[in-house]
Amino acid sequence: MLGNDKKNKIDLTVDRNNLYREESFTDIKVAAIRRLTPVKPDGSDDESRDSIFMAQTQLMSPSGPVVLQSILDAGNLEQAMEKFPAAMQKEMDKVMAEDKKKEQGKVV
Repeated sequence: MLGNDKKNKIDLTVDRNNLYREESFTDIKVAAIRRLTPVKPDGSDDESRDSIFMAQTQLMSPSGPVVLQSILDAGNLEQAMEKFPAAMQKEMDKVMAEDKKKEQGKVV
């Protein structure tokens, strides 16, 4: 439980210099791609910063759903779609390697 002590206070100030408008694109099967477009505090596009593309998918495992996500090195939506499969495979490989380590740690 959070105390009333000032040192435990969480800073909930909005970073006005790091604002983004979020748009979602999906194929309704496997791919979810978010485009984060930088904006100024007045809501207008901030042309001095690049958009960010984020990939996300969800897989089912015996222990429940596994969410995979990654930032895509893409300059537009077409590039993001092209890079999606490899990025998700890389994240899945990481998850599988972590699970394998956990299982090896359990074996005694």
